[in-house]
Amino acid sequence: MCGIIGYVGEQSAQPRLVAGLQKLEYRGYDSAGIALVDDALSVYKQVGLVGELDLPADSPQTCGIGHTRWSTHGKPTDANAHPHTDCTGDVAVVHNGIVGNYDDLRAELPGHEFRSETDTEVVAHLVEEELTRTDDLREAVAAVVDRIEGSYALGVVAAGYDGIVAARRNSPLVVGHGSDGNFIASDVTPLLEHTRSVSYLEDGDVAHITREGVSVWHDGDPVERTVKTIEWDADAAEKGGYEHYMLKEIHEQPQALRQAIAGRIDPLEERVDLDLSLSASFLDDVDEIQLVACGTSYHACLYGKQLLETLADVRATVEFASEYTVGSGRDPERTLVVGVSQSGETADTLRALRMARRTGIRTLGVTNTVGSTVARECDDALYIQAGPEIGVAATKTFASQVVTLALFALSVADSRGELDPAVGAQLLDDLQALPGAVQTILDREDEVAAVADAYAGGEAFFFIGRRFATPVALEGALKLKEISYDHAEGFPAGELKHGPLALVTEGTPVLAVLTDGARPEETHNNVKEVQSRGAPVIAIASESGREGDYEVGFGVPELGLLEPLVANVYLQLFAYCVADTKERPIDRPRNLAKSVTVE
Repeated sequence: MCGIIGYVGEQSAQPRLVAGLQKLEYRGYDSAGIALVDDALSVYKQVGLVGELDLPADSPQTCGIGHTRWSTHGKPTDANAHPHTDCTGDVAVVHNGIVGNYDDLRAELPGHEFRSETDTEVVAHLVEEELTRTDDLREAVAAVVDRIEGSYALGVVAAGYDGIVAARRNSPLVVGHGSDGNFIASDVTPLLEHTRSVSYLEDGDVAHITREGVSVWHDGDPVERTVKTIEWDADAAEKGGYEHYMLKEIHEQPQALRQAIAGRIDPLEERVDLDLSLSASFLDDVDEIQLVACGTSYHACLYGKQLLETLADVRATVEFASEYTVGSGRDPERTLVVGVSQSGETADTLRALRMARRTGIRTLGVTNTVGSTVARECDDALYIQAGPEIGVAATKTFASQVVTLALFALSVADSRGELDPAVGAQLLDDLQALPGAVQTILDREDEVAAVADAYAGGEAFFFIGRRFATPVALEGALKLKEISYDHAEGFPAGELKHGPLALVTEGTPVLAVLTDGARPEETHNNVKEVQSRGAPVIAIASESGREGDYEVGFGVPELGLLEPLVANVYLQLFAYCVADTKERPIDRPRNLAKSVTVE
């Protein structure tokens, strides 16, 4: 849940660390700090944003590590900020993850002075102990991580020692190979202005990064990790003139959708090619496709489930990754588990996929991040190709996940011989028309902003829909609560009368999705129920059916099963504009981080 950066090279480390941390601030912003090292160690850390760090005007050190924190163990305080040091003040550690056995390890260190409430500090003291036995910092760190239970991405430096030692297990860590030095980071975002050549550390790796190069060990043996080239432009990770990353990424959806589709549809053959190793015989025999995910990705899976069952006539189930267990009665040979994670590093989703693999179930990872743990560990990887997403509240990646799952559903249906040719051809046409349809909604941003301003004072907000619109209602409510801090809930429309209707008043706007693919006639009855209680209704309906007795109505171009996905763009803009009206920190909502890499 935290951001790590490290640099060792020919140039001053301080500006590179600070700039890198600012690009990682979406991962954590409770506190920040850097450690600069040569023959001595200097640490600067405090509560607040990276830009608030009290740093020297100039620093000659060419090696250092930095950290921006999202709190797990210990409140946001100066003492709990990273980097953490040992008793001597010679060792500094930055850490993303959780040391599950830190209480036990701390009890094994009598006589050491601990200055924080964090689990991380124990690592610095353990390294201090190991350096009394060896003069090799890499060997010392390797001995320490062998004792750690839990998850970690670690960067360690020590006075008088060359370079940075890094290690990872169940938390992401990437190495950047530059022309004037080398880097470590939690993801590639802070590396793009310096290098596009990266390698991904794998679970159990310990790496030594110096200005001359990078060496990696696994289980005590030297190993090679493939160097990959990142295709993103550095500008793709900047705001591009928008006030917030989230608004930029909402507007990037047409391009992200084109990228998700690119090269995957054969217009002449009217079929999908995803270049997966899933055989036709395996897909024909599959009894169940289990989709596992968290948060926004979970909502994308709910949409994907409907598509799989509608198109491929296969049983599909969706489970929260944090609740996943391999239930009895399932045949591993006839089950496929699909893990969906934007980052490819979501701890709960990784846990679920690993549990499935241990029982012999085949796994497919759907992710946005090439080289991520999900991509490497699953039997197959399917990339959503949305480009970098910086805003904590996912927008373009949700749409790209749904489209990628739609392509997957078409592929499965075709392989199983279940695809109705007319239905398949229509959905392929709709997928290719989707970017243009989304753009028409984006062009109405000013209209949405006016409505959001009018209703921003609501006591609570309710989102309703049916069938394909149910996951969109859930996602719309999640977006609003994430960034505006207002109470918002999403329901299948028919569930309103089974309890939630008690919460509906004149002060609770109801956002209703009444598009094709969402059983709009039935949802219209639920609209009448809330209107009879005085609630204002903001309706999002198909262009052909937008006429109705609503306080506000927005139209969606006709696009069949994908219309609810287009309607979702209205909900994203509404959430953004409400939060902006209230001057919320939209890109850094409180208590949240972009990539949830701890369980």
